[in-house]
Amino acid sequence: MNLFRDLRLGLKNLMLHKLRSLLAILGVVFGVASVIAMLAIGEGAKGEVLERIHRLGSRLIFMDTTKPADGERGDTTRARMSVYGLKYSDAQRMSASFAALTRVVPVKFMRKTGRVLERVLEVRAVGTTPGWFELVKRPLLAGRALSTLDEEQAANVAVLTEQGARRLLTGGEGVGSALRIGTEVFTVTGIVQSAGGSKGDLKTPDQDTDAYIPLSSARRRFGDIMSRGSGRTQDSELVELHQIIAEVDAENNVEAVAAGLGHLLKTAHRDSDYEVRVPLALLRQAEETQRTFNIVLGSIAGVSLLVGGIGIMNIMLASVTERTREIGIRRAIGATRTQIVRQFLAETVALSGLGGILGVGLGMLIPGLVTQFSKMPTQITPGSVALAFGISAGVGIVFGLYPAARAAALDPIAALRHD
Repeated sequence: MNLFRDLRLGLKNLMLHKLRSLLAILGVVFGVASVIAMLAIGEGAKGEVLERIHRLGSRLIFMDTTKPADGERGDTTRARMSVYGLKYSDAQRMSASFAALTRVVPVKFMRKTGRVLERVLEVRAVGTTPGWFELVKRPLLAGRALSTLDEEQAANVAVLTEQGARRLLTGGEGVGSALRIGTEVFTVTGIVQSAGGSKGDLKTPDQDTDAYIPLSSARRRFGDIMSRGSGRTQDSELVELHQIIAEVDAENNVEAVAAGLGHLLKTAHRDSDYEVRVPLALLRQAEETQRTFNIVLGSIAGVSLLVGGIGIMNIMLASVTERTREIGIRRAIGATRTQIVRQFLAETVALSGLGGILGVGLGMLIPGLVTQFSKMPTQITPGSVALAFGISAGVGIVFGLYPAARAAALDPIAALRHD
């Protein structure tokens, strides 16, 4: 009961100086709001990155063909007519060498002109196996994906992405349409949704206008080796496979298998013409980076709370000076030092608590405005709200102790004589 009485008395004293009390809590308000807002922005960015990584697959390993540096490219004759990057034999060795791999999916990319009747679109023909659709999960919007029979028979069938289908297929065509890719005619068997695009190391293996065809069909119709040069045979760059996707049986084995695959490729390739990407490693790196980011953001915002606490302490020290005679009267009629400390401490806690409540409200409003105007994802967590409010309450206690102790230490007689 004494605690509630002290709080009520403290609030009554604060209301006698409304403007001064408001100015005292502004630092706490903005400090709490900045802590919540900054952590919400950090969590939103973290969620976006983690969602992209999880979509790639935490048990997948991506190996991509990359162009080796000029200094690694053998003699001049070989440089003008060279085969580099991942090969079919690499995929075969991976399947035979690692029992922990449940799937190995080779991928070949080819830039071709797609045509359906009068509609023409530059597409990326993707030669791959049916396992691609099990590793890179994309919703099937119509028809079916590639099948094992398609691969075995080197069938002329294709699966389009949604954007490619919208631009190539008219209202009357769909699954079953004849799609000309380059000089070959394929039958559209399905349409899938595509994530498309890329973002740094988080690039997805598909694009908006892909046409997936059996790898056996790609090899038979377009050749085993694709030219990436200018078209002149004496100055061309040839690639067998552009990507290999491997699935590991368990997350715990991913990094060890990735290291083994890297060693296998290193022994088989003279040049550094490949890159190994591990989404699980990127996930852990992103989580570690985000933890550091949140600590930095929280520390910066915490400075505002520190400034707010100093402001409250200054106001309370001024209040002690103004109320010296009041303190003397209370001591003269029997108030103990503990009661004086409790009264002034209640006032500082009331100031910081009210500032914390207003700061929480403002802090929960700011992330919504950030998302609305900048399209940046934000996520407010209960932990950040509790942390910010807890710090504000702690600020009130820590920075209220000195003014309260100073008030309690006043000599009653000297205090009564104070004008």
